[in-house]
Amino acid sequence: MQKTLLTGKLHQARVTHAELNYEGSCAIDQDFLDQSGILEYEKIEIYNIETGGRFSTYAISGERGSKIISVNGAAARMAAVGDRVIICAYASMNEEEIAVHKPSLVYLDADNNIVRTSKDVPMQVA
Repeated sequence: MQKTLLTGKLHQARVTHAELNYEGSCAIDQDFLDQSGILEYEKIEIYNIETGGRFSTYAISGERGSKIISVNGAAARMAAVGDRVIICAYASMNEEEIAVHKPSLVYLDADNNIVRTSKDVPMQVA
C-alpha cells in the first residue's frame, strides 16, 4: 500500500513577487530548494497563512541567495507580496520507505532568512 507523506516544507516563507503575466509556477530561491529537498518542476502545495487559501503549482529555481518566493501566473491571484505562506511537497511511499522517512523542514523569518532546519515536526501539546 502507498501512502502520501510530507517530504519537504518551507515554513512561513514571505512572498516577494506576484507575477500575473508569467507563464506559471512558483520561483523559489535555489538555496531554499536545496535545504527542503524540493526539486525544480516538482508539484507543490502552497498554504497562504494570511488568507487561508490553498493551491497547487510547481516549483522552479529562483536565483540562489535572492530569498525569492514568486507566485506566478494564475497563482499570483492567490497570494500577494508580503503574504506568509507554507510551501510543501509530498511523495507516495510504501511501508518500508515510510519506516525510515523524515521530511526536510526549513523555517524562515520575516525576511526569508533560514532560521533553522529540522527533520521532525514538533509535537503539539494540549
